[in-house]
Amino acid sequence: MRNLFLTLIFSVALSAGAQDSKIDISGLKKNGTIISLSKKIINLSWPAGHGETAKIIIDLENGHALLKSIHLGKGKLYKEIASDLDPAFVLTIGMRSLSPSSGGWDVFFDRVPKKPFQSYPVVIHKGNARISSTGQHTIISIEGAKADRFKGSIEITLYNGSPLFNVAAVLSTDVDSTAVLYDGGLVSKKALWRSLAWANVNDELQQVLSSPADTSRNIEVKFRTIIGENPGGSLALFPPPHQYFYPLDEAFNLKFTWYGKNFHKLIPEFGMGIRQDPYGDNRYVPWFNAPPKTQQRLNFFCLLDTGNAASALAEVKKFTHNDSYKPVEGYKTLATHFHNEFISEVALSGKPVPEKPEFVDVLKKHGLDIVKLAEFHGPGHPKGPDLERLKELSALFAQTRRLSDDKFLLLPGEEANNFYGGHWLAFFPKPVYWVMSRKRDEPFLREDPKLGRVYHVANKDEMLKLLELEKGLAWTAHARTKASTGYPDAYKNDDFFKSETFLGAAWKAIPGDLSIPTLSQRVLRLMDDMANWGLRKHVISEADIFSITHQNEMYAHLNVNYLQLDKLPNYEQGWQSVLDAMRTGKFFVSTGEVLIPAFNINGKKSGESLTLPASGAVKLSISLDWTFPMNFIDVVSGDGKQIYRERINLNDTLAFGKKDFSWSIKLAGRKWVRVEAWDIAANGAFTQMIWLDK
Repeated sequence: MRNLFLTLIFSVALSAGAQDSKIDISGLKKNGTIISLSKKIINLSWPAGHGETAKIIIDLENGHALLKSIHLGKGKLYKEIASDLDPAFVLTIGMRSLSPSSGGWDVFFDRVPKKPFQSYPVVIHKGNARISSTGQHTIISIEGAKADRFKGSIEITLYNGSPLFNVAAVLSTDVDSTAVLYDGGLVSKKALWRSLAWANVNDELQQVLSSPADTSRNIEVKFRTIIGENPGGSLALFPPPHQYFYPLDEAFNLKFTWYGKNFHKLIPEFGMGIRQDPYGDNRYVPWFNAPPKTQQRLNFFCLLDTGNAASALAEVKKFTHNDSYKPVEGYKTLATHFHNEFISEVALSGKPVPEKPEFVDVLKKHGLDIVKLAEFHGPGHPKGPDLERLKELSALFAQTRRLSDDKFLLLPGEEANNFYGGHWLAFFPKPVYWVMSRKRDEPFLREDPKLGRVYHVANKDEMLKLLELEKGLAWTAHARTKASTGYPDAYKNDDFFKSETFLGAAWKAIPGDLSIPTLSQRVLRLMDDMANWGLRKHVISEADIFSITHQNEMYAHLNVNYLQLDKLPNYEQGWQSVLDAMRTGKFFVSTGEVLIPAFNINGKKSGESLTLPASGAVKLSISLDWTFPMNFIDVVSGDGKQIYRERINLNDTLAFGKKDFSWSIKLAGRKWVRVEAWDIAANGAFTQMIWLDK
């Protein structure tokens, strides 16, 4: 009775406050967050985990700081972490090339900064507000954000169970062919923070005392995080770990954080935040898509800590497992498509060959068990002459053998780009000597007294024959974009594509689009299309990165395949088990923060076939392991013509969880089904297909 009475009083207080402050609370449901309103002040507190409570006071009066005060504490003892802060965003607007020959909105080969572009501060004139809740999330949306042709609102999202919140400018435009970048942060009219801190690229904590005289400077950091420290505690500010980084061929660390006043010569106040370099790696620089009328979320996360900067950074690192891929029992991690060119640029260059190359150490520290290279993508002699080609392959095999051990398997591989069309990768279960050309009087296969079998391949039929003889696999690299625009669609009816030697395609987050709650759907759409074509294909992940150094921002651009393998193969004995797991769909793909240790439908797992009951009703069971709070699961299925998506909301989950889920779903008339799982930061994982029979 007492709880009911308090609820009624609380509701009346909210209604009165809402009327005075033009605050809509119609979408608010009871979820553990406590809200009180007084004129244009919103007081919010939410359970922050570990017995702590976080508080934010929001001021809707124009001319006043939006974030009046931020606290964290236990019981009745709270520490003020910060006060008088405003969100600040810079939106950089350019032009997208939408040529169909370049992939349209799926384009990568676009040099946006070579065309006219301009940066604008997001001006915030605070208007009406709306407070809503969905599961364990509470969202405060404030009208009145604008930058040139874009307009929208500011959103602050609180996550129960963690001292974590998200700040976003949600903006849209009616203008077509638009590409964007954004910078963001928190600013104050005074030098608010006692000190600022970050980890340098060697993971060493750096600290500086802040001063009102500090002109904005860009900082090269690890973990993409900058931290403001005060006597009451620390606030760590960081972007979504993968979504924020538009696709590039290089993972250069381009100084993605900043602090000081007059940032970008557009934000006069003192602040700290995240930033993007518009020129990227000075090659193809596509930025983010911003199609007309899409709600682009320019966002960053804040994590509160009552301790110092080191304590706050340690908590941030947990969201990405210290930027490494967490071991999962019964699985080994595989990453593919690296153009490091160690063979051409080091091993065969006359330079000293290091006993422990930096790139190997980098990959190991990211928790990778197996790495498949893509050497000779530019350098090298794939078409011969034989003397050069076989020397290069011998060096590749020798170095990958030398650098592999019982805990790390470095495997040879190439992006072949001959015979089939577009770009594709070849992968064999052991060292194979082959030349991508054959003279008229030259045999397809010859025996070399030192090397053994040597193949000369003249066309796509012989390429298929080679893959069959050596039990190899091929797949389309960066399908439907880059130099594979139009592929594999153009060869979907060819024998080589239909064969078991052609795995399918590889996934990477190209393009970037901040309006969708997932990373790129380009290859996931292709995955569904291939299944509807009646072909049992699979999709692995690919990094498609050139240089690999400790200085680089590697983790943001990485992804991984978790292969169902009990043990790591021995290099000398071959790695057929790796290809077998790929060929049979015994793996899931992950960015690292969301894991799928188990998945089945009526007991059938990825890559297997399920006979549907007459009703089509089945039980989907899945185990998830996550860091950021989960957002949703998509159950994707097809009937050979259409594609169906059923979304299951997971916003009742808290940060850092493990859980087994099961749902009854109906798949009558469907021929295949798969699952995607995504968190609130657009990190995710997806399974391979389960094939459905009537």
